[in-house]
Amino acid sequence: MTTSPAFQSQDALKPLPFDPSKLTGLSERMIRSHWENNYGGSVKALAAVKARLVQAAGDKDLPPYIYNDLKREHLIRTGSVVLHELYFENLGGSGEAAATEREAIAQAFGSFEDWVREFRRIGAGLGGGSGWVVLGFNLHTRQLENYWMADHAHGPAATVPILVMDMYEHSYQMDYGAAAAKYIDAFFQNIQWESVSARLAGARAI
Repeated sequence: MTTSPAFQSQDALKPLPFDPSKLTGLSERMIRSHWENNYGGSVKALAAVKARLVQAAGDKDLPPYIYNDLKREHLIRTGSVVLHELYFENLGGSGEAAATEREAIAQAFGSFEDWVREFRRIGAGLGGGSGWVVLGFNLHTRQLENYWMADHAHGPAATVPILVMDMYEHSYQMDYGAAAAKYIDAFFQNIQWESVSARLAGARAI
C-alpha cells in the first residue's frame, strides 16, 4: 500500500550545522548527547508513530479514542523534532547580533537589552523543569514577541519561531547541573544570528 504524504516520515537525523567541539561554554559531549539521544529519540519515535498511524487508519474497528492516543503522540513528537532542529540551527554563531537584528528587536521591545532581559527571565523561570523559550513572529498580529512554552505540544497560534532556546534539563545538566543561569549565558554566547535574521525575513514575507 502506498503511504500518503501526510503519513510519510524519515528516521534520519538532521546533521548538526556546526562543529560541536567549537562552541563556547557548551561541551561537545553534551551537545552530541542532546542531538543523538533527545533529538534522535524524537525523530525515531515520530517515525514509529506515523507507521502505527498508517496501520490504524486501515483498521475500521479501532475506537477513535485509541486512534487519538496515537495522534497525541504525533503532536508531541512533531513538536520535539521541529523545535530541536530549530534550536540546533540557531547555535554555532558568535553570539554577536548585527545592527539589523538589534534594530528589528529594539523596534518590538523598546530596546535590544529589554528583549534580552525578558528572554533570559523566561528561561530562568523554566530552569530546573522543562520547556522552551521562543522569540516568535506572530503572523496574525504581525508582532515579534517572546513566548513561554511548557512542552513540545503547546505553542502560540500562527507564530513562526525566530529564536529557540531549549530549557529541558537535558540541554544543560551534563555541563552545569542545576545552574540553568550559566547555561543561558552560554546559549547567548553561541547564537547564530544570521539564522535568526533569515527566519525573521522569511516570516515577515508571508
